[in-house]
Amino acid sequence: MKSKILITALLILLSSCSNYDVEKENQKTVEYKYGYNKDQYIFQEKKIKAGDTFGDILEDVGVDYPEIFEALQTTKGNVDFKKLQIGKPYTLIFSKDSLKTLKAFVYHPTVEGYSFIQLRDSVFGKTIVKPKTYKEREASGVIDNSLYVTLDEQNMNPLLTYYLSDIYAWTIDFFRLEKGDKFKVIYTESFVDDTISVGISRVKAAYFLHRGKEQYAFEYETDSIKGIVEYLDQDAKALRRAFLQSPIKFGGISSRYNLRRRIAYYGNRIRPHKGTDFSAPVGTAILSTANGTVVKSSYTRANGRYVTVKHNNTYSTQYLHMRKSNVRVGQQIEQGDVIGWVGMTGNTSGPHVCYRFWKNGLQVDPFKQKLPEAKPISESLKKQYFRDISLTRSTLDSIKIKTKSSI
Repeated sequence: MKSKILITALLILLSSCSNYDVEKENQKTVEYKYGYNKDQYIFQEKKIKAGDTFGDILEDVGVDYPEIFEALQTTKGNVDFKKLQIGKPYTLIFSKDSLKTLKAFVYHPTVEGYSFIQLRDSVFGKTIVKPKTYKEREASGVIDNSLYVTLDEQNMNPLLTYYLSDIYAWTIDFFRLEKGDKFKVIYTESFVDDTISVGISRVKAAYFLHRGKEQYAFEYETDSIKGIVEYLDQDAKALRRAFLQSPIKFGGISSRYNLRRRIAYYGNRIRPHKGTDFSAPVGTAILSTANGTVVKSSYTRANGRYVTVKHNNTYSTQYLHMRKSNVRVGQQIEQGDVIGWVGMTGNTSGPHVCYRFWKNGLQVDPFKQKLPEAKPISESLKKQYFRDISLTRSTLDSIKIKTKSSI
């Protein structure tokens, strides 16, 4: 009797093990891509070539034009395949059978998302924006060539250059950074798929040692009602000034204000240069250095295409040799607005913008003027500011500056 019980128990155990193995096999993880089982469909990854259109791509794989037209009409407003960019990836999804019927088309205009259209069964389209993750990061370094190169050598996001140039646009001339200048920065970078960077969302704090002078910058909300966020320094002074240091973001000063300049083209005679030339490629955006009103947008043989902005009863600026103006007379503009683009119109030997500056009706060198600063924050807000930035400043100060030998 006991032997029968043991045999029965053994058979039940073996049967259970067998069932467990079957269940384990049935529970095999199914991988999906764009909502399709990867084991049941064929995925072809390609790139847009010159002349490719949505219709041509689908016709080449056997989809009739009436079906293409119907799909576009059905999904109108959800997806847009009118302008496919050369080099951008796309995916064709086919059935895994003898017919290899096209089931869906997926277009990736950016790494941040894609547009999807299903062609068979129920036709529909949708544009997917991938969720972003945010990571707080730190960067530091010693300038050897340029800030951009220094960041790139450290495999840090070189887009930081643009953010920092905006933050310090009023206080540091980024065309004149010197070898040995040092910087530290705390910023937030955004990612999709956890590893693909899609940009910088904010710079929390920064530090520059330029020409022996320390310059901090802390992001701070100075007006909670209006939601105004500015960058203040270690003394609670706003970095923003009435005038930008330069009318272009990146480039170099090719010729300075000089009343005794001699020019070979004119027989080496003295011809005063009452402007500052900023060299940059044709098409570079020219920015108004301060708020004001456009009082001239014209053309002369010497100046080429130019714009004059009156900022107040004391200051005016002028921008020469534009390829094209972007403003009209009487237009109110703000600091940083694009008023035109660098060109070679008028008397010029190369692409640049000649930046001229008037104070009380006289042309002067803007870099030798004591220009007005932005309105300071209130004394009551200062106390709160110092308390709020204390931890961030401590973190910033603790960052060790990387050198080439430490990378």
